Amino acid sequence: MMARVLVVPWSMAATKSGIALSCRSVTQSSMMDHMGVRTADIAEMPRGGFDASCLDRLLQTDREEYLDRDDVRAGVKRQVIDALDWTGRVFGHHDRHARTALDVLADVADPRILELGAGHGAVSRRLLDEHPTATVTVTDVNPESVARMADSFAGEPRATVRRMDATAIDAPDGAFDLALFALSFHHLPPAAAARVFREGTRVATLLLIIDLPRPPAPLHLLRLASMLPLASWVPFVHDGLISSLRAYSPSALRALAAHADPAIHLELHGGPCSDQIVLARR
Repeated sequence: MMARVLVVPWSMAATKSGIALSCRSVTQSSMMDHMGVRTADIAEMPRGGFDASCLDRLLQTDREEYLDRDDVRAGVKRQVIDALDWTGRVFGHHDRHARTALDVLADVADPRILELGAGHGAVSRRLLDEHPTATVTVTDVNPESVARMADSFAGEPRATVRRMDATAIDAPDGAFDLALFALSFHHLPPAAAARVFREGTRVATLLLIIDLPRPPAPLHLLRLASMLPLASWVPFVHDGLISSLRAYSPSALRALAAHADPAIHLELHGGPCSDQIVLARR
């Protein structure tokens, strides 16, 4: 009964025919495991990857978060961004993500860092605070977020704020030591997400993606059940629920990178209840 309550409003596949199709797809993917990573039909890949279970394929959605919708008031989007900033400060997410970025840059004396999908820009602020010679280019695709960050970083000589699409980065090859994409990767559908791997590893020596984990389906159901009662009332919870449904599994991340460029080398870290950390380089 719980699965029906969770799946029906959010999954495009929650029909008898959809479930049957998902089960057939799992069988086909399993038969192809020995052939390596499957990428040709990347746009149709489930968020759990081509080898996802039937249940996991139901725990996803094409529904957009408030942050990604043009029909949502700017004030509602600001509520979500401010809530993300607040939780990042209170629970130490900003500091942890900045430390992760600086750890992988430990051997770079004066790192040039590009932050994609920065939203509030708090992680880039932490990077500047923690590294005295780092420079950051702070970007987002949302013009209002860019305007707010431009005000926040005004007068900071080591920061540049730009509007930029993470799937089509306006920068030359090798312009940065690190491209950082923190807690925004799940917003993108598979074809666009693959372009981030291609573009991020083109403009930077290393692409670091930090995103939500995709837990095993039974654990995922419990997480969704805890969020569902407030999702219709609290914008931050609404977007959090959709974010969880749109998070990619390690299997999916490998397929996305392979589709972008088979030469991309991937390292995956994290667990079902901790940040999912992706390091990609060519």
